[in-house]
Amino acid sequence: MKKMNKKEFKQCFSRRLAEKFAMEVSDASPSELYQTLGSLMTSAYSQDWRQTWQDYRDAEQKQSYYFSIEFLPGKMLKSNLLNMGWLETVEAGLLELGIQLDDLAEIEPDMALGNGGLGRLASCFMDSIASTGLPGNGNGIRYEYGLFKQRFVDNYQVELPDEWLQKGNLWEVRKESKAVNVRLGGNVYLSSDEMGNLTPHYQDGMVVRAVPYDTGMVGYQNNIVNTMRLWSVEIPAEEEGNYRSVEARRTVEDLTSVLYPDDSNEAGRRLRLSQEYFFVSAGVQSILRYYKELKQPIDKISQYVAIHINDTHPAMCVAEFMRLLIDEENVSWERAWNLTQKVMSYTNHTIMAEALEKWSIPMMKSVCPRIYQIIEEIDRRFVAEMTGVQSFDLIQRTRIIQNDQVHMAHLAIIGSHSTNGVAKLHSDLLKSVVLHDFYELYPARFNNKTNGIAMRRWTQLANPSMSKVLDETIGKTWRKTPGDLRLLLNYENDDQVLNNLAAAKLTNKKRLAAYIQENCGVEVNPHAIFDVQIKRLHAYKRQLLNLLHIIKLYLELKENPDLPIEPRVFIFGAKAAPSYHYAKSIIKVINETASLINNDDSIHNKLKIVFLENYNVSLAERIIPAADVSEQISLASKEASGTSNMKLMLNGAVTIATLDGANVEIRDAVGDDNIAIFGLTEEEVYQYYENKTYHAAAIYEQDNVVRRVIDTLIDGTIPNIHSEGQEIFDSLIKYNDEYFVLRDFEAYCIAQMSIDKAYKYQRRWLQISLRNIANAGRFSSDHTVQRYAEDIWQIEPVFAHKDDRGVTKHEAYLL
Repeated sequence: MKKMNKKEFKQCFSRRLAEKFAMEVSDASPSELYQTLGSLMTSAYSQDWRQTWQDYRDAEQKQSYYFSIEFLPGKMLKSNLLNMGWLETVEAGLLELGIQLDDLAEIEPDMALGNGGLGRLASCFMDSIASTGLPGNGNGIRYEYGLFKQRFVDNYQVELPDEWLQKGNLWEVRKESKAVNVRLGGNVYLSSDEMGNLTPHYQDGMVVRAVPYDTGMVGYQNNIVNTMRLWSVEIPAEEEGNYRSVEARRTVEDLTSVLYPDDSNEAGRRLRLSQEYFFVSAGVQSILRYYKELKQPIDKISQYVAIHINDTHPAMCVAEFMRLLIDEENVSWERAWNLTQKVMSYTNHTIMAEALEKWSIPMMKSVCPRIYQIIEEIDRRFVAEMTGVQSFDLIQRTRIIQNDQVHMAHLAIIGSHSTNGVAKLHSDLLKSVVLHDFYELYPARFNNKTNGIAMRRWTQLANPSMSKVLDETIGKTWRKTPGDLRLLLNYENDDQVLNNLAAAKLTNKKRLAAYIQENCGVEVNPHAIFDVQIKRLHAYKRQLLNLLHIIKLYLELKENPDLPIEPRVFIFGAKAAPSYHYAKSIIKVINETASLINNDDSIHNKLKIVFLENYNVSLAERIIPAADVSEQISLASKEASGTSNMKLMLNGAVTIATLDGANVEIRDAVGDDNIAIFGLTEEEVYQYYENKTYHAAAIYEQDNVVRRVIDTLIDGTIPNIHSEGQEIFDSLIKYNDEYFVLRDFEAYCIAQMSIDKAYKYQRRWLQISLRNIANAGRFSSDHTVQRYAEDIWQIEPVFAHKDDRGVTKHEAYLL
């Protein structure tokens, strides 16, 4: 795309504003200025978008299609400017026009089409796939409402609708010509011809229109723009007469209204399953239509198409692909199954059994009857193939249909050629515990792809002050080659560099402190330790363990206000699922503890707690650069990977962690002296499961410190938590502390003391911080997607058209 100098940009911007709104810069509102800038940007990269697609098409390049029920891009204005190579020019040009770029960025809604790590990873991958020049696309749902807006009322979480599309989305392009029909519900019966070929016949049900909205995924300064396709539901024109009432229309429109409908009731579960089939069917139909335009034989489709199933939500890709090949393309079952396995690959994102989706047979028959028939046949043939080869018990444990339920992870594994975990420990646990039976059946299919993060966003955008120090110290190659951050290790004894990094961190802490003051009314000391835990609120992530340690410190300070500890600001950011009562109780107790501690003058401001509302990507970009301590304290064996641990490490935070998920690899990267490790290992956790010798009540009875801390939940020390405190107390003592919070409490407190001690020696602390930054490059999502491309998808960058100098733009990027 064309590079502009500051003068050219100002002229183009002013002209576009006049064309779009017929006004001068001085008369325009921030929203009009934002719309103008976005319009200028999309028109600038649209030619590259068309050219990228044409390159893939002309080269008949194999492409990957990443199916994910979540995408969590956050705001795209500054990210696109950075990747276009326009950021500095636009920022300076706008300033000369009297406009702050950050004011325009505030106008943009946060595209919160995800709940956490799963969706953010998908968006990091979209950025990295484009930035590494790979032919890859996203496929998901264009939710009318994103994840709820979180507000605190009387210190309780309250959920409000996130109407992110209220003012439109300037990055998307509606592609009505690419719409497809999706059939839901009804009944299907099969008839056979004289050759024994089966034909499905559909009765009743409904047909909906899936309309794609495409968003350009701009690669980092390489002129490549890939596509994220999100599907929205509409009523087909020919079906309008069947939907005359508001209620009838809502049954269709609800399909793409809400991310993760409440699955605590039958209606919510049915909607969730319908959503999954809707975007799977639309996406697979779209891929097959594109492939047929290439005029290649159907038997070669695996040479051109790779479909990736991101967690179990899109697992019906396997059955839908089979349906299209068999029913629409008249491919025999055996050929279709062979092609399906070659095309499909699957990432498992969880160790938690309850998160491996299962659907009741009656519901699946009701929502997608033909898909159920195909799954039933896949299961029947799997059992037949394994009978006589494997034990009866193993076959029963691994089959797809068991106990009147359809196991979606089993469908994804059996129907694909690759199953990967997302951190070394996670992948090992999949093989040894969670999916051990499948590992016995298909050992060659299992592999590891440790998650990664789009480092451009989490340094250049989120932390410009640190990025400037890095540029001045090690040059700018790290911006394209994150591994070059290791050059920083040459300066771990350079006081000037350490001080520059410290100054950058303080700048970020002051910025966050100002935000906290403005939004929470709490004054925090930017020279205190900023101790951060930001992630989904779930019992296994153990925000409760963090809270109990805070209460312990508070009780000690009440006894001795002169206790020689470093001042701490404990910062939380988390949403609890609306139906997750226990998690919402933990939020209430954290907030009430914050009200108690923050208003207690007797402890001389040595402790503060801030729970920031509505945690999302934009808020993460404020918090992460300011963090001194990264809390990664899930029970070992429960977190698949984590990515906040990588983002915080990259920004110089020191990790306090269990050996869980990617924490193990962070420890390996930085060394034992530069991370605070504590707690049970996954082997010890599984030993407790096996021998059933864990007794939380015994710890409570025998440990005076634990008992004193836990009693604050029920003895009135913390006000306004009568029912919530009792609920948490009972979960620990009466119901035996499912996530071993009390077992790890003492070790956690010792690790926290080591953090306090290290912070007192600032030069040593700064060296630890520097080593974390320097070793973070290995967690770049650029590296991760290249491994997916080589090992799983078998896709390569396309070497296409030349620029004005006769140099292939992709070659220019790779050189």
